[in-house]
Amino acid sequence: MYCLALVGSKNVFCSPEGVGIFNTAVIRAKVVGKKVVEAGNDVYGNTIKRIKYDIKQIKMFKGPDRDIDAIFTAPSSAVCGVTLETNGNKEYLFTGKLETDGTMHVTLCDFIESWEAMSATQKKSLTQRYESGCKCKIIRCTSIPCTISAPEECLWTDWVMEKSHSGPQAQHFACINRSDGSCAWYRGIAPPKKEFLDIEDP
Repeated sequence: MYCLALVGSKNVFCSPEGVGIFNTAVIRAKVVGKKVVEAGNDVYGNTIKRIKYDIKQIKMFKGPDRDIDAIFTAPSSAVCGVTLETNGNKEYLFTGKLETDGTMHVTLCDFIESWEAMSATQKKSLTQRYESGCKCKIIRCTSIPCTISAPEECLWTDWVMEKSHSGPQAQHFACINRSDGSCAWYRGIAPPKKEFLDIEDP
């Protein structure tokens, strides 16, 4: 199992992989082209259109053992489609769903962020930290008061405090599992000290 506990999107990334089956992908890539393609028909016989973004993959964090050269999305944000820059200059971190035919699909609900906008902690955590948080559950705080109800929960307050999904917790913290099974926010690029894992206050 490979897991990522990105704040607000943890359940998307903390998903098991079967033999040869990857239901999510996490990649760093540049978008180099865009075109509208047909993707079959709906129940009424109308043509379903998708946007196909041609990409140049830079790194695979989770997914199949081959490069992904395109991602697909709905044609507009009204149906959860994603709009991306296609000049090939901007790098993104993409998370999305891998379909049974091997194609990668992304929506507004997926974690898609400019690589440049990501913090050093987020980048480092992609390979060194998020996998340690898959037994944890992130609880979204949407109004005060809000509390956790179990020790394996981390309270995410960015939205209520900052009115943003990319506030200080999302940018600089990871919710990780400690040695007693409880979970806590950990800040920093360096790996957690043994004392933290053995119940040191964060």
